Amino acid sequence: MSLLSIEHVSKRYRRGSREYVALRDVSLATERDELIAVLGARKSGRSTLMRIAAGLERPDEGAVRFEGVALSAATGVLGHRICFCHASFSPMHGERVLDHAAAPLLAQRLSLRVARRRAESALERAAVGQCTSMRPDELNGAERVRVALARALATEPRLLVVDDPTAGVGSLESDGILRLLRSLADDSVAVLMCTDDAMSISGAHRAFSLDAGVLRGEAQAPPAEVVPLRPRAAAGPGAHLQ
Repeated sequence: MSLLSIEHVSKRYRRGSREYVALRDVSLATERDELIAVLGARKSGRSTLMRIAAGLERPDEGAVRFEGVALSAATGVLGHRICFCHASFSPMHGERVLDHAAAPLLAQRLSLRVARRRAESALERAAVGQCTSMRPDELNGAERVRVALARALATEPRLLVVDDPTAGVGSLESDGILRLLRSLADDSVAVLMCTDDAMSISGAHRAFSLDAGVLRGEAQAPPAEVVPLRPRAAAGPGAHLQ
């Protein structure tokens, strides 16, 4: 039995007199201990797919099941066993990063001491333990994503749904975030993410493409550029490559 199964899901939106089809008969199964990436351009339906997978929206057609139970009927799942990661921070949750990371746990009525301890551990796991006392507006792009991941991880989810985790983040920082997501999957937290960057799917266990709401076969990351080896400029005849 799959951890999350999306079965023949379609979703439409109406804008004035026009109907916009975001997803068309999409089926996807997320297994335990794996990172799945969905590659799609802007307006491909990728964000809609992530919100439906996280239970934030309901499909017009089809079914979404978590551990065999319809997500619409599941209790104690959303925000706990399935967690949607978003990099926005409400001032209502406090002034410090630690407050924001602990907020979902306080909503589950954990004590302040336990919530802060688990939040600190999650921030360390996401490699932003040094940001605990900072304000969210002091964080750079990569730190915001990592703090958002830590906030989700603090709830100890079975499935983490991440909408475009490398958007607005430099390539070096993006690589670190993707390695973190892969390590989470290797540590038994399933990850479902979407992106518009083909290079971002290279570390995924499985990757799919989404175009005009249609989920297509497994996508492949583009091959890395091959740089030919060259002898050093100062090397004389007969010199060996190093």
